[in-house]
Amino acid sequence: MRHYPIFLDLQDQPVLVVGGGEVAARKAAMLARAGASVSIAAPRLAPELSTAVADGRYRHVADHYAPQLLAGQRLVIAATDDRSVNARVAADAEQRGVLVNVVDQPALCRFIVPSIVDRSPILVAISSGGAAPVLARLIRERLESLLEPSVGALARFAERWRSRIREALPDVRRRRAFLESLLRGHAAWLIRHGHEAQADRLLETRLKESSGNGSSNDETGSVALVGAGAGDVSLLTLAALRHLQDADVVLFDRLVSPDILDLIRRDARRIDVGKRVGSRLHSQDSISQRLVREAQAGNRVVRLKGGDPLVFGRGGEEIDALREAGIAFAVVPGVTAANACAAHAGIPLTHRGVARAVHLFTAQADAPGGPRYRSPTPLDDPETTLVAYMGVSRLPSLRDSLLDAGRDPDTPVALVENGGRPEQRVIVTDIAALADAATKHAVSAPALAIVGKVAAMALDNHWYGAPPIDARSVRCRVQSPIAMSQAQAA
Repeated sequence: MRHYPIFLDLQDQPVLVVGGGEVAARKAAMLARAGASVSIAAPRLAPELSTAVADGRYRHVADHYAPQLLAGQRLVIAATDDRSVNARVAADAEQRGVLVNVVDQPALCRFIVPSIVDRSPILVAISSGGAAPVLARLIRERLESLLEPSVGALARFAERWRSRIREALPDVRRRRAFLESLLRGHAAWLIRHGHEAQADRLLETRLKESSGNGSSNDETGSVALVGAGAGDVSLLTLAALRHLQDADVVLFDRLVSPDILDLIRRDARRIDVGKRVGSRLHSQDSISQRLVREAQAGNRVVRLKGGDPLVFGRGGEEIDALREAGIAFAVVPGVTAANACAAHAGIPLTHRGVARAVHLFTAQADAPGGPRYRSPTPLDDPETTLVAYMGVSRLPSLRDSLLDAGRDPDTPVALVENGGRPEQRVIVTDIAALADAATKHAVSAPALAIVGKVAAMALDNHWYGAPPIDARSVRCRVQSPIAMSQAQAA
C-alpha cells in the first residue's frame, strides 16, 4: 500500500489552487464542498471561477504563481496546463511542508485525490494510486448504483440516536446487535422513504423493549408497490432492485419476467398472485388483504407488478387497503408497457405534426355484455395516439368502437407482443384489418395495440428484435409513414 488513506477536515482551512481552467474549477468546487477557504492563482479564470470569485466564494489572490502564496496554506493543487509551473509548485510546496497535488502527474504528488461516492456523512473513496484512474472511475460508478441516496439520511438518523442507544444498552454486544437490526429493519425502511417521525417513534419503542426484555417480535412491517417494467431486466430501476433484495415476501404477477424474479433475495418467500382469464383464484380483495397480513406479521413486503403499479395495476386499491390498516407503504414507479413497447417498436407516441397527445386505456369490458369501450375523450381525434392495454381478446370490439367513433379505417395500428423481450413481435396493420391481422398472425397476450399515424413508423424505425410484419391493407401501403409525417409537418 503506497498511499495511506486519510480524510482531511478542511473546514475553514486555507487552500490554494494554481490554475484557472475547467480542471482547476472542478478541484476548487470539491474543496469548497468540504468547507475549505479557497484561493485561486491564475492569469485568466474560467467563467465558473469568475462567478465564484465575484460571489465571494473564492479569492483571486494573484495573476501568476509565486512561492510566497504557499505561506499558511494547508494544501495546494497545481492544475495549470504548463508542466514547468506545476513542477515549480510541487517543489516549492515540498520544501515548505505543504501537501501538494499535481493533476495527472502522480510522481509530483504528496497526496492524490480519489474518486468518491458522496452520501454525506457516508463518504467512500476509491483510488488506484494513479495507476488506472479510469478503472477507479468505473468502480465508483458501480458503487454509485449500489449505495442508495438515502444512506446519508440513515447515517444521520443513527448519529442522532447514538448517545441514547449507548445509555440504554451499555453492553457492547447487545448494542451492536440492536444497531444492526435497526439499520437493516423497518426503521431503516421508514427513513429511506422519508418517514422520519415514524422511525423515531418506532426506535423509541424498540429501545425501551430492548433495554428491558430484549427485542420485540410485534414490529409491523411495510409494503412497497414496485413496478417491474415491461420485461427487459435492464430497465428495472435501482430502487426496484433494492426493494427486491431487501424483501422478506414478494407477491408477483404473471407478467413479471423470470429474469426479474431471479433478482429477488434467495431466502425471500415468493407468492404468485397473477390473475388468469376465467380464474377467480386470486381476487383483488384477497391480494390486498394478503399484503396487509404479511406486513402485520412484521415482514418487508414487495408487491411486484409488470409495468407501472399505478397504471392499470390496481395499485390504488392496494394503497387504500394498506392505508386503512395503518401499514407504511412506498411506490416505486416502473416503465409502463405503453412507453416500453412503443420505444422497442421504434414508435414515437408523440411526433411533431402527427401526434400531439397520448391516451392510455384498457380495452377490456367491465362486465360481459357491457359497452365495447368507454372513454372520456373522443376516439376520432387523428392527432391523439391511442394505446389499448389488455385488449387481445377484444380486438374486434376495439375495431368496431373506433369505426363507430368515426376513426378513419386506414388509421395504422401496431400490435406489440411481448414488448421489450427477446421474443418481441410487432405486427403493423390498420383499423379495418385489425382483427383479421391478429388472427392470421396468432397474436397472444401480453400484447398491446398502438393506434394512430405514428404506429406505422415501426416499419421504418425497427431497431429491436424481429423485423416488424407489414399486415396493412394494400391501399395503406402507398407512402412511407416517415415521409408522410415530414410532409404534414412541413
